[in-house]
Amino acid sequence: MAKVKILDNTEAVNAYMRTLEHPLKAEMEAIRTIIMNAHPQITEGIKWNSPSFYYRGDMVVFAPHIKIRVHLVFPNGIIIKDETGLLEGDYIDRRMAYFYNMEDVVSKKTALEKAVLGWVKVMDQAN
Repeated sequence: MAKVKILDNTEAVNAYMRTLEHPLKAEMEAIRTIIMNAHPQITEGIKWNSPSFYYRGDMVVFAPHIKIRVHLVFPNGIIIKDETGLLEGDYIDRRMAYFYNMEDVVSKKTALEKAVLGWVKVMDQAN
């Protein structure tokens, strides 16, 4: 797998979040904090017109056009060993995670951290 250099663009994400109109914006901010705090080398930026997170390549992206829940897409999420049940879907190229309110975010925090660190582990082993 080729190494991909992604520049951290937190300011672009901050600007995006300031103008975002979403009923679960506070939950999205909490999830953003969880992901960014999971590992010191995770970076963020805007990709596919959405806040996205990177570690040696695309890791996870919000799907903010969905308004009834916070929807995370883990491209290539199939490579993460998720024993928590957080990652859903039987797609050949991705997994999803869903959060419906702040209580759900809090209850799934550890599972989300494990998914993120699972990605980091797979990427470290590949490089």
